[in-house]
Amino acid sequence: MEQPALPAETEAELEAHLRGICFKTGPPRRLGVEIEWLVHDAREPWSPVEPARLHAAATALRALPLNSLLTFEPGGQLELSSLPATSLTSCIDAMAADLALVRPAMLDRGLSLAGHGHNPWHPPHRVRTEPRYDAMEAYFDRWGGAGRQMMAATASVQVCVDAGYEEPGPLGHGRRWLLAHLLGAVLAAAFANSPFSEGCPTGYRTTRQVIWSQLDPARTLAPPQDPDPRSAWVRYALDAPVMCIRAEDGPWDAPEGLTFREWVRTGVPRPPTRADLDYHVTTLFPPVRPRGHLELRMIDAQAGDGGWIVPLAVTAALFDDQEAAERAYRIVKPLAETAGTRPAPRNPLWRRAARGALTDPELHAAAVACFAAAQEALPRLGGSPGVQAAVAEFTERYVARGRCPADDHLDALSGTDADPGTPHHPHAAGTAPDGDLTPGKDSP
Repeated sequence: MEQPALPAETEAELEAHLRGICFKTGPPRRLGVEIEWLVHDAREPWSPVEPARLHAAATALRALPLNSLLTFEPGGQLELSSLPATSLTSCIDAMAADLALVRPAMLDRGLSLAGHGHNPWHPPHRVRTEPRYDAMEAYFDRWGGAGRQMMAATASVQVCVDAGYEEPGPLGHGRRWLLAHLLGAVLAAAFANSPFSEGCPTGYRTTRQVIWSQLDPARTLAPPQDPDPRSAWVRYALDAPVMCIRAEDGPWDAPEGLTFREWVRTGVPRPPTRADLDYHVTTLFPPVRPRGHLELRMIDAQAGDGGWIVPLAVTAALFDDQEAAERAYRIVKPLAETAGTRPAPRNPLWRRAARGALTDPELHAAAVACFAAAQEALPRLGGSPGVQAAVAEFTERYVARGRCPADDHLDALSGTDADPGTPHHPHAAGTAPDGDLTPGKDSP
């Protein structure tokens, strides 16, 4: 492991560093997406995949000429992270091109990619054993078993948008920061796609979101709302406990309860550096994470070859089209009263999104209005006819009817079919092939 390149710095210097990198303001021009999938046997998705097969697949995929960054999560989930794109179309095209290489390479090895927010088939099993993940597992074990579920059994679509202008207004970074935390509950509800765990319904439509709400609140809840988002984030990051201290040899242990601020002030077990602070920030997992841009982390993984396109397109439209951003803010602003003073995702608004999704009347009304604003904005953003059609079809199938993808899985379990176009799957709960539940898509 490379040694940190920078020497230890003072608390004031580290605060200034954080303030300088968390919100990089300017005209919203760039867009990115990070997509995770569960990896399963192509013929028996309910059977765990042996670690040796996953490692062999990872080696093969790393030889492909991909534009995106390829990583494997602790449970073997595959993640592709796009490069920043200058338009919605270029972002979609680049990711689709990479997927056109990845999926056949996986099928050649008898493996397939499943779009579920939480593994519906079997318990979490960690296959990556690097010091970071050893330390993370030990740290989250203090709060029970949710940490292992999060690490090894969850998958998401994360949308990255620019922070926005320094100045106030619909595209200002302060407005976009607040919008993300209110709209986030609407997105979590509309794209809820994880109602099962180990073959049984959990009582939630997005079990993944519930798992996140059960982890260490000092690093997974949203920072307190503040007129100055930078100051709020700096306090949040420095006052969060240190998950691990990197070392050349041995485990990456950290004294229990040691915050980064205390580490700076005491210099024990060694003085931290700027590189340590940058690494510490990667161990913070609020629902919206400022990393220069805004990383929206609340959307469940979606089924099908192109299921990820709809949440990407809707989110981009509501953030980067000025008219749609203003409409979206006015639509979701009243939700602040429901959310109350508790931070997401532990407040009532986010809890209702996790359990009832769009069966909740308030969230349903907000989703209908937000999706309408997004549909109107997509042509202005240069969204292709295919993308516009995909958003319209998702809106008609789910949002307009107060449904989400999780409801299809629940219908399949009960033998009912609220939508005649939704196929019934004869296997155990949640074992449907990935592509079957995506509007307009055939099974891969």
